[in-house]
Amino acid sequence: MTQLTRWDPFRDLISLREAMDRLVEDSVVRPRGGELASQTPGALAVDMYETDENVVVKTALAGVDPEDIDISITGDTLTIKGETRAEEEVEEENYVYRERTYGSFCRSLMVPVPVQAEEAEAEFEDGILTLTLPKAEEVKPKAIEVKAR
Repeated sequence: MTQLTRWDPFRDLISLREAMDRLVEDSVVRPRGGELASQTPGALAVDMYETDENVVVKTALAGVDPEDIDISITGDTLTIKGETRAEEEVEEENYVYRERTYGSFCRSLMVPVPVQAEEAEAEFEDGILTLTLPKAEEVKPKAIEVKAR
């Protein structure tokens, strides 16, 4: 027995709108904390957090020579660039797995508060790059003393 279903043109319109919203959100909206930073090859995953005095940025750069890392701050944009080089030549057909990536990487991030770029420090230890960006004086929290009378 065949069952007839009444066609509702608005049902399809709603699902089309939901699909368009999802498409725009996936391609335009920036991911927030906890989500993958980027699906593109060569993208650099970072952690950024604030303390009372600093903005701290950490990223894993295993196999990168510190001299091959270029860090710049322009306005409120932090840019980290560099290159990972293959350490040995192996014939392509001899690989069983080849999952590590080599080549240039670049990541630009908006810093959430004004920082003193000239006072920034970068440390590279055990493959982890840690940037410490001191906050500008006007954004540091200031305690106000309450005087009793």
